[in-house]
Amino acid sequence: MLKFVKHNMDTISGIEIYPIISLLIFFIFFVGLYTWVFTYKKEKISEMSHLPFSDEGDDNQTFNY
Repeated sequence: MLKFVKHNMDTISGIEIYPIISLLIFFIFFVGLYTWVFTYKKEKISEMSHLPFSDEGDDNQTFNY
């Protein structure tokens, strides 16, 4: 099975660029994500981490069964 796939991939011209492009997209995405996470404000992260425990917004979630 692998020989069949490898033979078909060898016959396609210009296919060797696709692994390089996918690696670059992967690398750029995670470097961008890394920089976004480490430049995010600590106060905002602390505020979001306490959201599940806050009582704000509970008035909109009343259910009457």
